[in-house]
Amino acid sequence: MIGLKDIAKLANVSVSTVSNVLNGRKNVGPETRERVLRICAEHGYSKESGKQAKSSQANAIAFIFSDFDRDFYLKIIQGISDYLNENGYDLIVCTSKSSKNLMKRDVVNGCISLDSNMTDDYLISIARPEFPIVLMDRVIEHPAANAKSVIVDNYPVMCELVQALIGKGYKRFAYIGGLDFTLDNKERFAGLTDTLARNGIAFDRRSYFHGNYRENSGYQAAKILILSNALPDVLVCANDNMAFGAIKALEENNIKVPEDVAVTGFDDSDAAAMAGLTTISIPRYESGYLAAKELLQMIDGTADKEPFKLSATIKWRRTVKM
Repeated sequence: MIGLKDIAKLANVSVSTVSNVLNGRKNVGPETRERVLRICAEHGYSKESGKQAKSSQANAIAFIFSDFDRDFYLKIIQGISDYLNENGYDLIVCTSKSSKNLMKRDVVNGCISLDSNMTDDYLISIARPEFPIVLMDRVIEHPAANAKSVIVDNYPVMCELVQALIGKGYKRFAYIGGLDFTLDNKERFAGLTDTLARNGIAFDRRSYFHGNYRENSGYQAAKILILSNALPDVLVCANDNMAFGAIKALEENNIKVPEDVAVTGFDDSDAAAMAGLTTISIPRYESGYLAAKELLQMIDGTADKEPFKLSATIKWRRTVKM
């Protein structure tokens, strides 16, 4: 049975345009409306037949994310949901623990993955021509994988942040990293060390503290830093959650932020603005919207596989001396 996507393709319009025509909305031009209605008539397609067709087809996308810090994902999910709704798709949200039962062509048409728990090998094994995947946390270059990346361009904005911190007089840097194997952490740390090197400042590897993007790991890392009796001028954290934990540990030990130690994060969560955290703001809603757009283009066979990189911006707030 012909479906909404088929009608859209025959009419050379978007799925949302076909939906608007069938629902009698006024935001479609008369020529386009007439063409869509004519094609629907030729193929015996109506709103009711569309509902029947949809019941026998997946017409849904899965978004897979880590099972922690769910607040971080809300804007991303909203962006994905808005684009899918505009184009007649449903959204299924799940974590990697429950995702393997969904990774079937008759359940969903494809997936968007933002979950470090999923291995490259597994993603390669399921990313096939009939089942495209958009990755939001890594780049996979494999000839057999039908995958495209929509990711944050971490490196240049971290370089910009560190260069500005140096310009403010900060010389001794420490870093709390996220999971070592993640692309985000690798690029953010490289931005820090490369910028320091360009300014003739050596980074002591003993000033690298391991975290896992959770607040408690930032708290524990900062406690270890305090015990070292070698406080930095500025503590750069790979995300906001770890920055919050670090600030808590510093303040518990009567170390003032930013007077004694400045602190920066990465993400610009809603909590960051309330806490006055200097951080790097990533366009989360837009990243979700674009990820969904790229995935539907892959389903239609019109997308390339070049990574799509989103720019980020610095938000200066009170955890850094201005």
